[in-house]
Amino acid sequence: MPGPITLGPYGPLDHDGLVALILPIQREEFGIPITLADQPDLDAIPAFYQTGAGEFWVARHEGQVVGSIALKDLGAGLGALRKMFVAAPYRGRDWGVARALLVTLIDHARAHGMTRLYLGTTDRFLAAHRFYEREGFQRVEPEQLPPVFPRLAVDTRFYTLALGA
Repeated sequence: MPGPITLGPYGPLDHDGLVALILPIQREEFGIPITLADQPDLDAIPAFYQTGAGEFWVARHEGQVVGSIALKDLGAGLGALRKMFVAAPYRGRDWGVARALLVTLIDHARAHGMTRLYLGTTDRFLAAHRFYEREGFQRVEPEQLPPVFPRLAVDTRFYTLALGA
C-alpha cells in the first residue's frame, strides 16, 4: 500500500525534486521552450515567495516531490498563484493533489488577510483551465490585472478569485 501524500512548505532539500517535477512538465509535456535560467524564482524560492504573506508548498509522496504551488504576496491584500504543477501519475480526483494544494494556498491567503488572487497560465494547460474554473476562478483580460502582477511572457490566459471572509 503506497504511503499518503503530505503537503508542507518548501525547504532547500526540495530544490532538485522541484526542478525535476516542473521542467519536464513545461518542456516535454507541453512543449514550452523554457529553461531553469528562464525561471530565476526557482533558485530563490525563500526570497521570492516566502516573504510577507507568501509561501511555497510542495506535495510529497514517499519522499518524492509530486506537486507544487506558490503564493506571491503582491501587497494590498492581493496574491499571485504561481508554480502549480502536479506530476502526471498524481493528477485527478483519485489522489486529489491539485485540490489539496489549492485549498492549502487559499486557506493561507485568507488567514493572512488577502482578498483576491490572480494567476496566469498558458493556452496549452486546458485541464488547468477547467480545474481553476471549477474551483471558482473567473477569467480576466490582461488589462484587468493589477500593475503589480508578475506577468510571465508565456502566460496568455488569466484568472482571478475573490476571497470572501
